[in-house]
Amino acid sequence: MVKIVKLGIKRPVTNPLLPDPDPRKVNYTLISVDDHLLEPKHTFEGRLPAKFQDQAPKVVETEEGHEVWIFEDQPYFQVGFMCVAGRPKKDHRVEPSRYSEVRAGCYDIDARIKDMDIGGIHASVNFPSGVTGFGGTLFSESKDQELGFACTQAWNDWLFEEWHLPHKDRIVPLGITFLSDPVKGAAEIRRNAARGFTAVTVPEQPHELGYPPVFDAHWEPIVRACAETGTVLNLHVGASGFPKMPPGAPMLELGATLFGPMAVSACAEWLWSPWPVKFPELKIAMSEGGIGWVAMLIDRVNNIMARSGYGDGWPDKKNSPSDVLRRNFWFCMIDDPSTISTRHTIGVENILFESDYPHGDGTWPDTQDVMKNVLGSLPDNEIRMIAHENAAKLYRHPLPKERLP
Repeated sequence: MVKIVKLGIKRPVTNPLLPDPDPRKVNYTLISVDDHLLEPKHTFEGRLPAKFQDQAPKVVETEEGHEVWIFEDQPYFQVGFMCVAGRPKKDHRVEPSRYSEVRAGCYDIDARIKDMDIGGIHASVNFPSGVTGFGGTLFSESKDQELGFACTQAWNDWLFEEWHLPHKDRIVPLGITFLSDPVKGAAEIRRNAARGFTAVTVPEQPHELGYPPVFDAHWEPIVRACAETGTVLNLHVGASGFPKMPPGAPMLELGATLFGPMAVSACAEWLWSPWPVKFPELKIAMSEGGIGWVAMLIDRVNNIMARSGYGDGWPDKKNSPSDVLRRNFWFCMIDDPSTISTRHTIGVENILFESDYPHGDGTWPDTQDVMKNVLGSLPDNEIRMIAHENAAKLYRHPLPKERLP
């Protein structure tokens, strides 16, 4: 591996990975709608046009021992990108800096399937990691826009060929797209949909990253492509960064605490954008946002339409905002025991479950126990809907012949 100049950033010391846990008892067939992957070192090898191959993102080693991604001469240190699964608890606050410090299931598909089996995860939607800017933003912001678009396509080709095809029944193909040129971005969504992709991810609040806000016509080609191809638009909370914080605030602690408020803000923005009304077939998943805030949002929009008079600008005269929320949006939960009681207000058919492997919020390898705690007292038909039926319908993903419960 090529070494680069000394960067003067000390490499954190981590403890050895824990042994493989025992496989957990499977009580429920789960399609996890939010997990994450770590791109392997070879992701872009041979996947860019010849004129760009030497400029492809690559992993190099620093003199301090970090493994870092380099793109357009800029190092990106988040090789591990919050990969805490299988690491000692005391290391969860330490960002891993080498591939050897994370489980192989983060970056090797066969090892991932093994870890899915350990945790009782039948199928999984996988989001990209730090080398893409989490939602494709790094390539969209590239100095050389042609190179950035080529990298976007190369990442999607890798995901499809190496991560999805070997285990088509286990991996739901989710892509990234090109955000700075929505016409190219829409074409990439259509290219992927034609070969079987059923999902794409974009930043949930793009204005926070310097893109036009969701209300801007900039986004119409991308939204139209999603609507016309049935591609689920996945808005992962945190993809646009943490909200602005007051001086002295503990960034990680407060930022993680605010995932619910961040989700409701993003959802409300997309709800009041032109797109759900203009494209009634559009499907939007609020990834890692939880469900605790959804009933509150429904109550609020019902109030402003019925009593306060603040909703006069709503453009759909046949469907209320809460109707459109239930028609166009799905909500992804990790562990919401206190608010699962609001499921009928939300719509049971709009709730999905996730394990968030291998991130800090993740429940692996004990996802099945968490599901039992949250869903165990529900009727079996509702458990099936939340655990796998809703996700299978939304992402058009096959289910096994035998399902639990």
